[in-house]
Amino acid sequence: MKHDFIIVIPARYKSTRFPGKPLIDLNGKSMLQRTYEQCIKAVPRELVYVATEDERIMEHCKAFNMQAVLTSDNCLTGTDRIAELANSIHADYYINVQGDEPLFNPQDITTFIKLLDKYKGEILNGYCTITDEKQYYSVSVPKVVFAPDGKLMYMSRSPIPGNKSSRFVKAWRQVCIYAFPQNALKAFASCDVKTNLEFEEDIEILRFLELGFNVRMIELSDDSIAVDAPDDVANVLAKLDSYV
Repeated sequence: MKHDFIIVIPARYKSTRFPGKPLIDLNGKSMLQRTYEQCIKAVPRELVYVATEDERIMEHCKAFNMQAVLTSDNCLTGTDRIAELANSIHADYYINVQGDEPLFNPQDITTFIKLLDKYKGEILNGYCTITDEKQYYSVSVPKVVFAPDGKLMYMSRSPIPGNKSSRFVKAWRQVCIYAFPQNALKAFASCDVKTNLEFEEDIEILRFLELGFNVRMIELSDDSIAVDAPDDVANVLAKLDSYV
């Protein structure tokens, strides 16, 4: 069976910066479970898959009725993991929701789904405005610059766009929701090693630019809080506490 789209959450246990990250406890639920629950607010659960390399995550998914696919342990990135999953689960589009953004707004997925026909065959990625100077200078936050038509020009962990005074004036950050057509995933996964800029910045979307693909940036909400390293957990917990 082939779907128009599916949602895939890459969940790697052996994270270099934060081992075991998908299973950390966030006020009684794992980060992966919270991410999954946000996804099924937007689409039926049969369209949501977890892609992982680890049996511990597979068991966790089974316990909480989350569809999961075991992928190899040698995927270079989460996008490579999705490309491997695409060999067995077929769809026109694969919407990647990062497993380390447990508080993203489900409406952002709905926004992407509505745009799949409008931008048929294109790679989509999310962004929002940076309003906090700390985010602008943080290496944990990928910053984006794009052309007037929305096409991504570059993405960096460095503070871009810059200016002569080296001050924060205005900037935009990546929101880690993507939509990949199958042909782009195949080209991405054909690389045996990370491309030069992808490796230098540690930002996988740059591989598409280096392979000659266009990436269209879609404005989304600023609700997401990425957990890139252990220090980021406190920000998520503080937001969860604010809901009470």
